[in-house]
Order: sequence, then C-alpha cells, then structure tokens
Amino acid sequence: MIRLRDITKVYPMGKRELSVLNGVSIDIQQGEMVAIMGASGSGKSTLLNLIGCLDTPTSGTYHLEDREVSRLSSGELAHIRGKKIGFVFQSFNLLPRISALANVELGLRYSGGGDSHQAMDALSRVGLADRFQHRPTELSGGEQQRVALARALVKNPPLILADEPTGNLDSRSSEEIMSILTTLHSEHDITLVIITHEADIAHKCQRIIYVKDGQVVSEETV
Repeated sequence: MIRLRDITKVYPMGKRELSVLNGVSIDIQQGEMVAIMGASGSGKSTLLNLIGCLDTPTSGTYHLEDREVSRLSSGELAHIRGKKIGFVFQSFNLLPRISALANVELGLRYSGGGDSHQAMDALSRVGLADRFQHRPTELSGGEQQRVALARALVKNPPLILADEPTGNLDSRSSEEIMSILTTLHSEHDITLVIITHEADIAHKCQRIIYVKDGQVVSEETV
C-alpha cells in the first residue's frame, strides 16, 4: 500500500536549509493500522503530509498502491487525494454555519460526486445519523470530530490519515473516536495511519513507528 524509500525533505530558510526528514524508509501494508509517534519537531507531521500527497519529498521515492507518486504534478496529487485518501486532523475544520450532513457532503466535492444518501451513511457509520441537522456549534467536541471522520470516510478511501485525532478531546471522547477508528479498520479493510504523541492511543494500533530528528529510530509490533 505505502512504500517510502530514502525519503528526505529539506526546506530553504533564507541562506540556510532546514532538514526535516533524513533517509526515511517505511512499508505499510494494505489494511494495517499504524501509529507514528515522536516529539514535537521530530518530522512526523511532515511525514504524514508526504504520505497524504500534500507535499513532495526533496529526494527518495514514494509508491502508493504500486504507483510512484513522489514526482507527480500538483494536479495529479490532488486527484489522488480526492480519490484515495481521507484526512482527519486535530482541528475539526468544520464549517460552522452548515449542518453536519452538509459538512460531510463537502468530502464528496473532489471525489467525483456522490449524494446525501452517501453522506448520511457515513454519519451512520460514526453513530451520528440522529444529529445530521445539527450545526457544529450544537455538537460536542467528540461529536464534531466524528463528523470530521465521516467526511473523511464518505468517499470510501482505501487510506485514512489522522493527525492527532484525539488531541483536542477529553479522555471519554478520545476512547469513542479510537473505538470507531478500530471498528472501521477491522470491518472495511481500511489502511489507517495515525500521528499521535499519546502512548495509549498508539498502542491501540497494530504497529508503532517511532520518529526522532527526522529519522525512523525503531518500530514496535503491538
């Protein structure tokens, strides 16, 4: 599913360069649930951006579903994101003036279309079918994150990338989100990659990849 080889990412900083990733090689199989852990500034979010085709590496190769994507144009990368990848972030990124259902429908905009029935099904999968008319301001933090998760799921992508999905939630809501993610992973063969700094969240995954100073330093099978 995901194969990274000798990935580097360097950002120009005036006359200097900032090296964020240094020779990262990772394999993630179809249907795996993997956590990437590391301290702030370790490079884990940059790594997720590369896996999610939001950015491209300075050097190295990235194959997604056996396609080399590390040198594609921005338009080609956008097409892959629209069809293949669902994103969940620490910030819910919901539009406050429209309903939960309408927010989920936005996830269909770049995937070739769909309808409200598909969006309602996604809300049902996260246990929010009865709240479809509510606006984000009428929902709890945990419910808002479930709407964001439904938006990521609505196009049925083979890959879900979650960047600190429980970072803004209390412990109960965090448990609910991880329970939903675990169920979706097991029932739908979704490949799930979670960025987290919380060990208890990481240990709900099948494998943990530890990143430090832009390098993979170890892995752990849970």
